[in-house]
Amino acid sequence: MSKNFARLGLAASTAALTGAVCSVTAFAESGGGKSASGSGFGTVGYLIFMVLLFAVMYFILIRPQKKKDKEAKAMQSSLQVGDEIVTIGGIVGLVVQVNEDNIVIETTGNRNKIRLKNWAVQENLTMTENAKRKQEAQIAAAKEKRAGKKKKKDSDDSDQGMLKD
Repeated sequence: MSKNFARLGLAASTAALTGAVCSVTAFAESGGGKSASGSGFGTVGYLIFMVLLFAVMYFILIRPQKKKDKEAKAMQSSLQVGDEIVTIGGIVGLVVQVNEDNIVIETTGNRNKIRLKNWAVQENLTMTENAKRKQEAQIAAAKEKRAGKKKKKDSDDSDQGMLKD
C-alpha cells in the first residue's frame, strides 16, 4: 500500500514540476517582448526536456524498484518449511508452517513460535546460502576445467619435443 503512495507521490511531483516549468516558460515568453522564434529553447524544447527527464527517472528509479519488488514477491512465495529467514524487523527464525498469506516461525531454542505475514519476510537465508554454494561450485568447476586444459596442453607440448622413429 505504501509503495502505491510512493509511486503516486513521484508522479504528482513530476507533474507539478512539469506544470511549474511550463507556466514559467509561458510567463517568460509572454512578458519578455521577444517573439517565440527568438526565444531559443521555447515551449517545445522544455516539453522535450521534461519527457527526457521523466524517461531518465523511470530507468533510474521506477524500473529497478519494480524488479526488486518482483524478486521479493518470488522469494516470499517460494518459502518452504525448514527455511531460515530474516524478517523486516530483524527477527531470525526457522519456518515451521506455511499458509496462504502467513507463516509460522520458530525463533529460539525454547521453540517460541511467531506467526507472521508473508510480506514481512525480508530475506531467505537458506536460499541465499544455497545460491552461494552453487556459485562457488561453478567457480571451482571452472578452475578445474582450466587446470585440466592447461595440464593437457603441457603434456601435448612435451610430446612434440620428442623424436619419433
